[in-house]
Amino acid sequence: MRSTPDARPGRGMNRPVVRPGHRRNQTVPVPPAMLPRGALVLLGCACLVVVVAGLRWVSDLIGPVFLGLMLVVTVSPLTGWLRRRRVPGWLAALATVLVIYAILVALGAALAVSVTELIDLMPTYAQQFSDLRDAIVNGLGSLGVSTEQARTAVGAANPESVLHAIGWLFGGLAAVLSNTLFLAAVLLFMCLDAVEFPARLRIVVGERPQVVAALRSFAGGTRRYLVVCTVFGLIVAVFDTLLLWALGVPLPLLWGLLSFITNYIPNIGFVIGVIPPALLGLLQGGPQLMITVIVLYCLVNFIIQSVIQPKVVGDAVGLSTTISFLALIFWAWVLGGLGALLAIPLTLLAKGLLVDIDPSTRWMNVLLADSPAQDEAPAAPAPRP
Repeated sequence: MRSTPDARPGRGMNRPVVRPGHRRNQTVPVPPAMLPRGALVLLGCACLVVVVAGLRWVSDLIGPVFLGLMLVVTVSPLTGWLRRRRVPGWLAALATVLVIYAILVALGAALAVSVTELIDLMPTYAQQFSDLRDAIVNGLGSLGVSTEQARTAVGAANPESVLHAIGWLFGGLAAVLSNTLFLAAVLLFMCLDAVEFPARLRIVVGERPQVVAALRSFAGGTRRYLVVCTVFGLIVAVFDTLLLWALGVPLPLLWGLLSFITNYIPNIGFVIGVIPPALLGLLQGGPQLMITVIVLYCLVNFIIQSVIQPKVVGDAVGLSTTISFLALIFWAWVLGGLGALLAIPLTLLAKGLLVDIDPSTRWMNVLLADSPAQDEAPAAPAPRP
């Protein structure tokens, strides 16, 4: 006769339950305790502060690395095209390196010649700067501002301050280009790795498809953004150079180059590009020439950079205007002038590594995008019956 378990209260209640297929001494694993979400957010912010401080501390080292990465990503389709044509890997890497070196040499030569001409030109406007300061002081005095305060306010208006302001923008790029040996080595090694990098991604895609998708999204978006900005920058530079040459403003090629470079700076690039030629127009031909330069610049640059270009590049960037502006301020603070020029590509890289790489955080793309598509928005919950 089978015995029945003791049904009295307190007897047999703490005995382990043995399920079919399980051994009596087998233990069920207990999931580890999770930190509260608020603690995770604070820990993530603390780690972010440490990373940003480290980036700012070694900005002179990682600046050329980021520039080289962006250039290699932009020119990498040439490497893939050569490999599909059965070109040896070493020859494809050599061709990629030579193309990037040619771009840097042309940009560096144009920058050096233009800045040298500007340095030689600025001392000739010393008297015009002095007259301009006196006129501003007299105008402020008529408004009730004391002469001492007015002279202190406009004391920085001199040729050296103009060179310093332009040097800040060109400084990051010029500093990177001046470190020729390090930049050349970085580009050489990156181009060698870029030859076999697509094959490595095909191997890894089976294990980490989300990582590969995020890297490909970053590369494609960055490439489209840089190509579109380069094309529109060349168009703007040609128009601005011809415009300034027709108006008789000195150094039109330099200001055309400035327009081309500032086209990579989101939101405020046009404002930075118009200030030096407008100031020279004021010194060269008075307020009438300055106003003419500003008006014509606004017509050409606003239509191209603020109406046409955002529509073309919007799909490649996927960032709202506010995020783009904050990214500009952040990267300019971290890396200086070079960070301002590479603000959008660096933001796309950070978004790919922090947002796109994890399915649980991809919903943030809806908040970061300027005009998200309907299929990217999270679905509304179904109504309860």
